[in-house]
Amino acid sequence: MKRQMKLLIVVNVDWAFITHRLPIAEEAVNKGWKVYVAAKDTGRAKEINNKIEFINFEFSRSGTNPIKELYSFVKFLRLYRRIKPDVIHHVTLKPVIYGSFAARLTRIRGVLNAISGLGYTFTGEMKGVKGLISKIMVSLMRFGFNSEKMAFVFQNNDDYEELEKLNVFSKKNSFHFIKGVGVNLDEFKFSPIPNNDKTNISIVTRMLWDKGIAELKKASEILKVKYYKKITFTLVGIADEDNKAGVSEKFLKDWQDGEYVKWIGYQTNVVKIYSESDIVTLPSYREGIPRALIEACSIGRPIVTTNAIGCRECVDEGINGFKVPIKSCSELAEAFVKLIEDKELQRQMGKASRIKAEKEFDVEDVKKKHLTIYESLCNE
Repeated sequence: MKRQMKLLIVVNVDWAFITHRLPIAEEAVNKGWKVYVAAKDTGRAKEINNKIEFINFEFSRSGTNPIKELYSFVKFLRLYRRIKPDVIHHVTLKPVIYGSFAARLTRIRGVLNAISGLGYTFTGEMKGVKGLISKIMVSLMRFGFNSEKMAFVFQNNDDYEELEKLNVFSKKNSFHFIKGVGVNLDEFKFSPIPNNDKTNISIVTRMLWDKGIAELKKASEILKVKYYKKITFTLVGIADEDNKAGVSEKFLKDWQDGEYVKWIGYQTNVVKIYSESDIVTLPSYREGIPRALIEACSIGRPIVTTNAIGCRECVDEGINGFKVPIKSCSELAEAFVKLIEDKELQRQMGKASRIKAEKEFDVEDVKKKHLTIYESLCNE
């Protein structure tokens, strides 16, 4: 009898797994894999399919204390020695770095690293403690990545090129490019633009400064005099104050007035949010491929975003939305005006978004590609 293969997915928190990797894990279960997920339980782990074994695995997402980081690394080692998976799928940079190092030490059969950006440690100037930490991380990557059974998934070419410049890859590695985590086209069905008196502009994301929240606020202030009675900005997402880039609850509560600007926090039914929106925005500084935008595309909404890495892949300029320069509040406001003043343009761009989602973001394609990679790591 053929032995059941074991897959371990390591991600920061339970909700990130649910929103971004659950369909892939469920597909692996359907194909006969025994699937484990290791992540911090924030209260949503109970939502995960009971055929997937959840392991409460907590580590600092952005910590730099050497003692605590060493302890985190030891936790990776212990986890891998206990589970003995055939394939480990690391998601986000810290699991990729620590996990790859631990996987090599424990001789795990295959490793898939999903990378979407280099994160806080590698952004900006590399000075002082931050510079020292980045050098240590690069050294860990060079050792951990030096494995024949290691594959990488990138959502865009820019992330791959930035890591390549750090000279961390091995000639033994394999590389795959998949546009985001995909969207369920049946769940996120196309719906017409609503015929409301007010234009509803929504943003669905964690409330972080690098998502362009400050720029969105300034753009809303630019438009307020002329459009106060004509539009509503709906902010959907948590104030992630544990994150170094987190926007405070006070800032959001001071900004909203319940009419022109509404902050409604985390919502489970995002299909309803998109369906009730006329325009979806994300003026982010950088992304992998933002799930919010591909979901909005699938529902059939025009997009206003930035020309940032990851965001720009979601918009064909002038076809299904507009791209503006990063941190440009005035051009962000101007892009909104083009759509606010033209309902027919909203409809045309919404239809184009759905076509783009069907061609580029179908979750079924994403699932198939990941299962193929898992199997290749076992067969090599």
